[in-house]
Amino acid sequence: MRKKIVIPVILVALVLIAWTRFTIPVSQSFSENTSKDKLLMELISYFMQQGHFSPKEIDDSLSEELHSTFLEMLDGQKRYFLKKDIAQFERYKYALDDEFRSLKTDFFEIVYERYLLRRNEAELFYSELLKVPFDYSKKEEIDLDYEAQENPVSLRQRTEKWRKQLKFSTLNIVYNMLDEEKKKGEKDPAYSPKNFEALEVEAREITRENLENYFSLMNDVRKEDWFGSYLNAFVAQFDPHSVYFAPVDKDRFDASMSGKYEGIGARLTKRNQVIKIVDVISGGPIWRNQLIEVGDQIMMVRQEEGAPVDVQSMRLDDAIELIKGSAGTMVYLTIKKVDGTVKEIPIKRDTVELEESYLKSVVINKGGRSFGLIHLPKFYVDFKDYKERNAAKDMQQEIIRLKGQGVQGLVIDLRNNGGGSLQTVVDMAGFFIDEGPVVQVKSTAERSKVLKDRDGKTLWEGPLVILVNELSASASEILAAAMQDYKRAIVLGSKQTFGKGTVQNVLELNRFVSKSTHGELGALKYTTDKFYRITGKSTQLEGVKSDIVAPDRFSYVNIGEKDQDNPLVWDQISSTPFTKWNGYENYQEVINSSINRISNNKLFQLIDSSAKWVSDQQDKNRFSLNYKTYASTIEKDESVAEQFEVLDDYTNTLTFTSLPYERTKMKTDTILAEKRKRWKKSLNKDIYLDEAVHVLENLELNFIPSKPLALQRQL
Repeated sequence: MRKKIVIPVILVALVLIAWTRFTIPVSQSFSENTSKDKLLMELISYFMQQGHFSPKEIDDSLSEELHSTFLEMLDGQKRYFLKKDIAQFERYKYALDDEFRSLKTDFFEIVYERYLLRRNEAELFYSELLKVPFDYSKKEEIDLDYEAQENPVSLRQRTEKWRKQLKFSTLNIVYNMLDEEKKKGEKDPAYSPKNFEALEVEAREITRENLENYFSLMNDVRKEDWFGSYLNAFVAQFDPHSVYFAPVDKDRFDASMSGKYEGIGARLTKRNQVIKIVDVISGGPIWRNQLIEVGDQIMMVRQEEGAPVDVQSMRLDDAIELIKGSAGTMVYLTIKKVDGTVKEIPIKRDTVELEESYLKSVVINKGGRSFGLIHLPKFYVDFKDYKERNAAKDMQQEIIRLKGQGVQGLVIDLRNNGGGSLQTVVDMAGFFIDEGPVVQVKSTAERSKVLKDRDGKTLWEGPLVILVNELSASASEILAAAMQDYKRAIVLGSKQTFGKGTVQNVLELNRFVSKSTHGELGALKYTTDKFYRITGKSTQLEGVKSDIVAPDRFSYVNIGEKDQDNPLVWDQISSTPFTKWNGYENYQEVINSSINRISNNKLFQLIDSSAKWVSDQQDKNRFSLNYKTYASTIEKDESVAEQFEVLDDYTNTLTFTSLPYERTKMKTDTILAEKRKRWKKSLNKDIYLDEAVHVLENLELNFIPSKPLALQRQL
């Protein structure tokens, strides 16, 4: 099994055709008179076999992988289960296919019960290990390569493993605290730094609090949540992007794809049995009434009818379910303010838009010329109503606004954009060509379909650069590939993009049962199609290779589709006829010039060296638990890292101006104003954007646009 890769939350990594499209004939009725768990097993196994683009036999081979995956989900660091537990689980290694066929949950039940037992044991003994100082003079080390390790043989061996892990955590904390004390002493000669012994006590207490919070969160996870994980272990055997969504997860997915939800406009967290406001969303109900602020504690929740409900000991998800609701309805929150006062505050729920989910733009000014930058974090859409706000409509509006400011070139930033709606990317590609194919889509049951732009109009006829990196995936790859194949845009960024060439559909499972005794069943996101470039080549595994390659921090990290478990294979179909865009006079010359400029740029060379060093650091698995040795190793690493600090000092010469409509908003929206200020500051540190502007400056059009770029305001 491949080493698990942690990917940032912003990586959605999917293309969705539609929310409820389902064309597979359902040839069986489902066992509605059984338990919810067994009904879910039956529904999910049926649709994964009948609807998946590349279905697998539910056999001994799949059983073996499912067995391994689920145990890794529960105890990937091998700190709970003993070797004798694993031996007991072993008898199910080749039986899980039979369990799914007969709708049995014996394996899940025994593993779940044993997991609770072992986790409760750990919860009882970890505080004992933290009562006395660790021996930091002892020469010992910890191995973090969990995949290569075996489970502990005995309770004593497991306790020893926990001791090392807790010591390692405390060691790291106390080292950082000593460093902070040293800096305080250097800054203020009158300051008396705390000694190692005092800081070690504080560090152990921080480690204890972290574990306490962890176990508190784990205790909030219900059995049905773990069974959802088991179903996902099954689904993951088909490909990395098929997922079972429990009802609450489906709601979150809806919000992430549309960029909006109905509620009060706040983000919450739970710690030490306290639910607090950690973020107020600009434009939401709480932001508007200004009666609740970050740090306030939610104690009780009351609806328009009924008594208040104490949420202080409630699971965070359950509390959120009580707080959110339909736009226009009221909810009453008993709040303990930061100053200690307690009051009930009425809030009228509303539709809350997550501003960070939506695209944003700015005018780039350089040497008397201006260019447009559009940052697109995802290809968002409301699948219930395509006419609502979506990425394509927003892109159209923003291009018109930028043209009104007289920009002479356009950069579309797709870095870290993990995908989204297929329809939005097809519509978006049409803004840059008159007409023609954008992408080919193929399912197992159908021949490939060609999705085209047919309007015969071009919204933007000027120079175009698309920025990508290794985390640009799926829909991002469709847009970048189409513009590259047409030679309409120059793609600048990583050696290749993520490499996800598959399409998912989301299936509401309640549609296929007639009874409601089980309540909400959730949804299944499963891979139904593959998409291909208009040349016929798949982006699966290979991604989109940049015209201009610039090294970045991900250059040597295994983070693409090819590094995931169970990816579908690369293949190729026939090309579809298309006519390359011939609007550039010096297309290849500009690419060559940029490649040469990057290769001779010392900062880019340093970025490449830094990326190699970071990759080497990530490959390290063994660390000393002797303080002197640990500190010496850290200091050596820091001395190496110092040579890369010059990268933090980089500032380009670009200046940035918000569009008029946004400047008006920022006069009353201080949160938005601060976000844009921070964004512009980050753009001044962006060497890739600086190179993109160089490319735009050098691109020359070999035709006269139908209208001056600054005057083209209509499609």
